[in-house]
Amino acid sequence: MSTVSDYFGSMVFDDRVMRASLSADVYASLRKTIDEGSELDISVANAVAEAMKNWAVAKGATHFTHWFQPLNGITAEKHDSFISPSPDGSVIMEFSGKELIKGEPDASSFPSGGLRATFEARGYTAWDPTSYAFIKGKTLCIPTAFCSYGGHALDKKTPLLRSMEVLSRQAVRILRLFGNNTAKRVVSSVGPEQEYFLITQEMYDKRPDLRFTGRTLFGAKPPKGQELDDHYFGVIKPGVTAFMEDLNDELWKLGILAKTEHNEVAPAQHELAPIYTTTNLATDQNQLTMEIMQKVAAKHGFVCLLHEKPFEGVNGSGKHNNWSIATDSGINLLSPGETPYENAQFLLFLCAVIKAVDDYQDLLRIAVATAGNDHRLGANEAPPAIVSMFLGDELNAVLESIETDTPYQGTAKTQMKLGVDVLPKFNRDTTDRNRTSPFAFTGNKFEFRSLGSSNSIACTNIMLNSAVAESLRIYADRLEKAEDFETELHEMIRKTIKDHKRIIFNGNGYDDAWVKEATEVRGLLNYRTTADCMPHLMDEKNVKMLTGLGVFTIDELKSRRDIMLENYCKTVVIEANTMINMVHKRIAPAITRFTADLAGEAAQKKALFPELELKYETELVARLSALTDSIIEKSNELEAAVKGLSAAEDIIAESELIRDTVVPKMSTLRVPCDEAELLTAKSYWPFPTYGDILFSVK
Repeated sequence: MSTVSDYFGSMVFDDRVMRASLSADVYASLRKTIDEGSELDISVANAVAEAMKNWAVAKGATHFTHWFQPLNGITAEKHDSFISPSPDGSVIMEFSGKELIKGEPDASSFPSGGLRATFEARGYTAWDPTSYAFIKGKTLCIPTAFCSYGGHALDKKTPLLRSMEVLSRQAVRILRLFGNNTAKRVVSSVGPEQEYFLITQEMYDKRPDLRFTGRTLFGAKPPKGQELDDHYFGVIKPGVTAFMEDLNDELWKLGILAKTEHNEVAPAQHELAPIYTTTNLATDQNQLTMEIMQKVAAKHGFVCLLHEKPFEGVNGSGKHNNWSIATDSGINLLSPGETPYENAQFLLFLCAVIKAVDDYQDLLRIAVATAGNDHRLGANEAPPAIVSMFLGDELNAVLESIETDTPYQGTAKTQMKLGVDVLPKFNRDTTDRNRTSPFAFTGNKFEFRSLGSSNSIACTNIMLNSAVAESLRIYADRLEKAEDFETELHEMIRKTIKDHKRIIFNGNGYDDAWVKEATEVRGLLNYRTTADCMPHLMDEKNVKMLTGLGVFTIDELKSRRDIMLENYCKTVVIEANTMINMVHKRIAPAITRFTADLAGEAAQKKALFPELELKYETELVARLSALTDSIIEKSNELEAAVKGLSAAEDIIAESELIRDTVVPKMSTLRVPCDEAELLTAKSYWPFPTYGDILFSVK
């Protein structure tokens, strides 16, 4: 019987396979490209391509594809077979270095945000050797970047790689100032926890809203939801256990370090968490994880829901982005050390993150902005839309003592003087977790909890890497010119704490008082919706930072703003049209039938027993009739609001119209429909209820 270690990574062309199948010289050259970003010689590419093809064919692969991540939020692939004709009428299996390095998919139907005209259909994919190729089905998948004919990035990978590179460059400058002359690179790493719902295919097929939008647009609260906290970490049901076992097998074959699985808070909700890996690889693997979740679920008669808020009134699903930075030798730069300089170095990197989150809180909010996440942020264990940081009491006290030049009242009551005194040993996880904080320090990493379940983690990490790199750039420029390094370091950290402590909040993010304090006293931003925040991507400070570091061009930024707003608009319009369709074709007719049958039965009863008052039937018929009229009226108002979007002059104006007219009317329409569901006999109601869906999995 094989063990996990026997087949883990068996479908990945990883370092073990490369070392075994490539010559020493080719392997060394490829490792240099991967580790240092040096250019890949075509002869090396040809050798790698031949080895990759031989390995893939031996595994049963017949095709290859350049696997990339366009700006529609999912992955894309075009398959080509390895076969080439032979003069004798047979075929041979070929794959060249040129085919490995570069591809030419048709880019015409991918979102571009104006980066290309419709007639400029050509796009290019370029091999990313830092992310291992893998086999999916019978296809060799080669992770690639994707750009337009004009050279603009049309994907999420390209700016992510740029952000990782600029973060590394600026962090190494800081390390050199602390005497570290051996580190060549600094790498950001991520462990994205993935939440999801698992429901039966039968229930899913009966709900048009789930099929068209990924979430329920109607649904009354069931008698029992998550109130008893009996699902969280509870015994996993047999059907779900079988799904998780198969999911783990598929992920492990692809070298994905799936580690933890458990029931989440809401009924039918679960979580999968991987071990940390480099941000680029983690991004690729999370996209694969979501795809494989849905495929494995289908084999078990389930549907995996990745929408951020598939059910009103119970927890939504997020994706916690656990982020840290380390040297190429594995030294975590967000871990306090044992010596004065190590402690000072830790505090400087910590302050760089604090400054980055405060200066670019809008970019972090923008990075998680989607129509789905707008429903989730702010309640049910999701953090609020206001970005703040949780550091815990002990670390907060350390920073306060530095800011005020007063003795630290912790394990060592000495005045904090960086580079002279030793920072008291800072233990990992010394305080309780703050589940209401968007950005929490958890020992040697930060957990950004605002991402939605279906989000690619690329956008968040692009912004986070870039913002921290900008802080480090400013610090390095100043420290490299300092006459007295230790004095300048101490003053710079102290000033950072003083200037940016407004972003640090260790309290309850759900408290109404916090919203008032954050916005009115501290001056923090509160962008509640995608339409509120997305236009600010083009604010001068954001454009200056992102283009100055070379992470985006200004045209690429404009394209992303427009694509994200267009996606928001299209998503909400699809939801609105689905609601209208469900009301007119299913809900209103069902209520009308039940009302008519109830009235008919009441009339028959009255004829037999004239003395009966029939108060229940009379009042229910009247209430249902009134609800039907209200539902049709509100549905017509929603339809008019959707039609009114044609008057919008541009995508920003359209998104604001949707926010101010369509979304409120959708909420208004839902209220009488959900009330009618509670009053209508179950045999008449056309859709499975929340109770049916959430408790159908065995």
